[in-house]
Amino acid sequence: MSDPSFKERLYTIIFEADTPAGKLFDVLLFVAIMVSVGLTMLSSVHSIYASHSTLLLTLNALFTVLFTIEYGLRLYCAPKSIRYARSFFGVVDLLAILPFYLGLFISGTRFLDVIKVLRMLRIFRVLKMAQYVGEADLLMNALTASRRKIGIFVVAVLSIVVILGSLMYIIEGEANGFTSIPKSVYWAIVTLTTVGYGDISPHTPVGQALAAFIMIMGYSIIAVPTGIITADLIIGAERREKTRTCNACGHAEHDADAIFCKQCGAKMA
Repeated sequence: MSDPSFKERLYTIIFEADTPAGKLFDVLLFVAIMVSVGLTMLSSVHSIYASHSTLLLTLNALFTVLFTIEYGLRLYCAPKSIRYARSFFGVVDLLAILPFYLGLFISGTRFLDVIKVLRMLRIFRVLKMAQYVGEADLLMNALTASRRKIGIFVVAVLSIVVILGSLMYIIEGEANGFTSIPKSVYWAIVTLTTVGYGDISPHTPVGQALAAFIMIMGYSIIAVPTGIITADLIIGAERREKTRTCNACGHAEHDADAIFCKQCGAKMA
């Protein structure tokens, strides 16, 4: 068998998290992402930015260049560059470096730097290394499996807060701070989630009784999404043997005997 080419070795390092070189690359990428996000957060503090703007801008430019090189290498070694560029992580990588280059040609785009925090989503990919591979897959699979149930739950909660907010608007009225139905719905959301800002509160006995009912309901509702995700976590724990990575799109959640990629449909190597 011939030795793997440079492109194949590069693919193994960048996309495979179960090799020594791949683990080292993921660790370095993890550190770079966290430092870059930390610099973005510090740049938003006016006093720090005013005192260290030159240093922050220099480091920001350095990390952007590094991430640009990484993005270019991913496109280079991916068997199907266009497919990777259009994948979820490909779009995240592009959005993370784009604001910097836009700022070179368009003034007043510094606020777009906040988009760089999207690179933290790459951490879910990085966590597919070593002892975290099973836990990362398990969590992501559970969240994916729960999305429809959670969606139905969110719609039900929205319906509840609209109905209860409208009732409170009728009961309390503008004299007690419930000046509109949207504001009353806002109060219902704050109360149902047990946040309780206290900026609006009912004054009539009927309104206070309804508020108490919503508070008690809130405690029971909060447990619902937790139960849904926990159930899917338990189910997913029985399907943890997922380590293969697709050469076409980089998706790494495949059974050891998978023939085709469940993300893009390409044949597994």
